[in-house]
Amino acid sequence: MTEPRRIRGGNLLARALHEKGVDHVFTLAGGFCNPALEGFMECQMPVINCPHEQVAGHLADGHARLTRKPTVCLVGPEGFANAVPAMLEAWGERSPVIFVTGSSTLKRQGAGGFKEIDDVAIAAPLTKYSIQITEGERIGEFVDRAWKIATSGYPGPVHLSLPVDIMFSSFDEDVGRQERPFHHVSAAPPRAWPDPRDLDPLLELIGQAKRPMLIGGHGIWWSQNEALLETIGTRLNIPIFNVPYHQKLLAEHCEAYMGLADIHQYPPSKIALHNCDVAIMVGGRLDNQMNFGNPPLFPESCHLVCVNGSHEELDYNRAADSVLLSDPGAFFNAMLDLPAFDRSWIETNREQRGAWVQQTLAELEQNTAAGDWGEQIHPLQLALDVNAELTEQDWLVFDGGNTHFWSEIAVNVAGWQGHKLAGTMHPGSYSLLGVGVSFALSAKNTNPDSRVVLISGDGAFLSGGLSIETAFQEGTPIVVVVDNNGGLDCISQQQERLFENGTHFATDFRDIPFHGLFEGMGGYGELVESRSEIGPALRRAIASGKPACLNVKTKGVISPIVLATTSKRDKASIE
Repeated sequence: MTEPRRIRGGNLLARALHEKGVDHVFTLAGGFCNPALEGFMECQMPVINCPHEQVAGHLADGHARLTRKPTVCLVGPEGFANAVPAMLEAWGERSPVIFVTGSSTLKRQGAGGFKEIDDVAIAAPLTKYSIQITEGERIGEFVDRAWKIATSGYPGPVHLSLPVDIMFSSFDEDVGRQERPFHHVSAAPPRAWPDPRDLDPLLELIGQAKRPMLIGGHGIWWSQNEALLETIGTRLNIPIFNVPYHQKLLAEHCEAYMGLADIHQYPPSKIALHNCDVAIMVGGRLDNQMNFGNPPLFPESCHLVCVNGSHEELDYNRAADSVLLSDPGAFFNAMLDLPAFDRSWIETNREQRGAWVQQTLAELEQNTAAGDWGEQIHPLQLALDVNAELTEQDWLVFDGGNTHFWSEIAVNVAGWQGHKLAGTMHPGSYSLLGVGVSFALSAKNTNPDSRVVLISGDGAFLSGGLSIETAFQEGTPIVVVVDNNGGLDCISQQQERLFENGTHFATDFRDIPFHGLFEGMGGYGELVESRSEIGPALRRAIASGKPACLNVKTKGVISPIVLATTSKRDKASIE
């Protein structure tokens, strides 16, 4: 009789993930990873080797955000600490990344084993599920648990710690197949359906509103209901705003989309919030970005409704006047039975948005016409000029402090003027610098026929720019436009308003030749010191077909959000 085949624990892990439908693994290949890498090789699963564990985590996060399905970050015991920032970023965006990290041998834990740390405890606050696999026979079971937890309710990252002796030990190939579930393929996560006793009074309340507005959160993105959101806005004449820092739910040119629900960065949202009678937030949290549901963001005159697809989200929304546990899609479908609201309200919001765009462009023209600017480039002008070179097939990524904020404004302005993009990506709610290159690579990997451009602050690029090596290794042509103002400008500006002597300290960089770095690695690089060169230089960079960098010398200009954070008058409204 033929003896059953025996395979290593790492191979069991790879097989279980493959059965679930994982299509990409991101890693920094180390000795610990070898049994799993052998399994991925047998499954013919693409594995992207990265120069750093944090980069592997950010790439997995970016891939998960775009595909809206779990991806895997696999790192060894010594790489666990490097992957923690990526866990933080994924946790803030509720991105279902499965982090698999190594740990010291199970039989010697607690005795000072090789590279022994309590990784399960460290990862627990940053993931929905963090556990150590203590029996090789249960690897498939724990992968199944992790997958379901990562994708159900409020999605998010999970963490599996696999001791090195279990990773390398051999087990029967069919181990664990004698228990239910016999098939470990993925299934659609369960959705919460609204209780009619809660839904009907809420629909009646909304139907009686005169000036309703809707704020979309990332729960809509993960439940894939942004098309229904757009239908609600356009059919019912409801202005729609996006929770800051989260995945864009609607294209900037959508008639109902009005920008971010951020009263400091986007004045139109302040006007809408202060005049609406019912504010409906779907799939979001009343956290610090939403001022915990309090004035001046949500005035007392506004009835605040929160609709969330899981109890985990509702737990954050205790300040709401009304709450509803419901999948966003189910709620939107129920809303479609409401009659359309008077169109004058959405037209008022569109007029306010248009007036803000005109004011922003007028202020930009006034600022850039000042004699002391010379050839220095305003960061908003840089972002607008980059937008102008892209089409509706292209992706734009931004990363940084002020660079992020000015780029966000530029996309909103260009969208109002009719400009279309395939999509945008940016850091999540923790504003973690250094994710830009990884996210740009994710956008290119999942949209290979699109051109992908990243606008990165110089500080953000220094935080994670060496991840560009992955672009060279994989032959992935992305363009990095460095908004080079010579320092951590966002912090400098805060210091200049906070410090008694009105100066900044420990935030300046030397004149760094970012374009030369790309040239030295085999890519394309160009220094840009004049606004007239931005468009031609970007076209040359794209045409090179290589990972490329435009090192653009810019003027440090304080953004509206940073100005608000340093204003004593407004500061209390964003903390």
